[in-house]
Amino acid sequence: MSHPLYQQTIEYLYASQPAFHLVGATAYKPGLDNTYRLMAHLGNPHTLLPAVHIAGTNGKGSTSHLIAAALQAQGYRVGLFTSPHLVDFRERIRISGEMIPEEEVVRFVAANRAFLDEIRPSFFETTMALAFWYFAEQKVDIAVIEVGLGGRLDSTNILTPLLSVITNIGIDHTEFLGNTLAEIAAEKAGIIKQHTPCVIGETHPETQAVFLNRARECDILGDGLETTNCRLWFADQCGFMRKRRLKEAPNCQLKGIYQDKNQQTAFVALQVLRNICGVDISREAIATGFAQVCTLTGLRGRWEVLSQQPLTICDTGHNSHGIQYVANQLSHLITSSPNTLHIILGMVADKDIDDVLRLLPEQANYYFTQPATPRAMLATDLQARWQRIHPNTHSLAFTTVNEAIKTAYANAHADDVVFIGGSNYLVGEVLRTPLPAFHN
Repeated sequence: MSHPLYQQTIEYLYASQPAFHLVGATAYKPGLDNTYRLMAHLGNPHTLLPAVHIAGTNGKGSTSHLIAAALQAQGYRVGLFTSPHLVDFRERIRISGEMIPEEEVVRFVAANRAFLDEIRPSFFETTMALAFWYFAEQKVDIAVIEVGLGGRLDSTNILTPLLSVITNIGIDHTEFLGNTLAEIAAEKAGIIKQHTPCVIGETHPETQAVFLNRARECDILGDGLETTNCRLWFADQCGFMRKRRLKEAPNCQLKGIYQDKNQQTAFVALQVLRNICGVDISREAIATGFAQVCTLTGLRGRWEVLSQQPLTICDTGHNSHGIQYVANQLSHLITSSPNTLHIILGMVADKDIDDVLRLLPEQANYYFTQPATPRAMLATDLQARWQRIHPNTHSLAFTTVNEAIKTAYANAHADDVVFIGGSNYLVGEVLRTPLPAFHN
């Protein structure tokens, strides 16, 4: 049964504190002064959390859940903080897969409302404070904490973790992080701490140099990458680790082709936790965690199959760095079968929209729509952008995702493929309501 004050509490959080997922850039508050004030008011719960701190342009949510699932399978009580949520605000804060109870959200806000009104933190700062307070009060064994945006100035960077992880670097949030891969890498490298081991998921020369420089500053490079006193690992250069992963954790519940990189990053991170940080975790726990990651943690929206007839898939990829993998997998679906592909796409206006549209296959029926957020690009505007880039294609535009799905289903055959994506918020809407009935 829902707590009688829960909805009122959530409405207060949204109304009184700017939320990035609703208003975008105006919600962003760089700097950690407000965060430290909030933590001090709560008794500095972040200092009580043995943590894994995870940043990156894409894949940090999946990597966080993979690491958390393996630790859960070992028997640890694991706090998991991620964002944004897809359906329920409480998805952001879990302990061993269970969302924070409504009454705990109500209790936290009621106890701290006067202070929140005084310092007016961002929605993310408050949500993070709630998570750290709850994890500390519940005495979790370890917490897996996903960065919100960037790294250096992100609120979560008050942590002194057991291990830092940076999944990859792509072009996103340029208004805050910079316009080049090196500039963005420098912001995300800000989570690397003195003497704290760090795993980097994907690199190329422009970003690797940034990470090496930061590692030297933090005394984790030692005498170089090949020496035993180095505490920096590049997961994409650990070929032997991939062979070990395929042997020790051969199956994964996440089926997107892009997940291979996230699995490799998570696997190397778990090896470092065991061998360097002294966290007891067996190969059996890693294998179980990977094979049951969605079941154990509640992760959704990553190449998730919603229906078999027609095959309906949703994915939260929302920028060109992430969509390139989705587009490759969709193209494979086209070439591997004669069936028609139907793509339902909606995006927020502050993303690299043209770059995303250039990556998507022309050989599909397109149904443009818009997520229910003030940041959304209008479906007709998104359609116009598509037609300008792909002038010889046909597409439709709909104001709601439900209308788009109904039309796609009306046009589809039972053996066709329907893909829904372009935005976390669009996927969240789809997951909140049942799919319409399909009649072949």
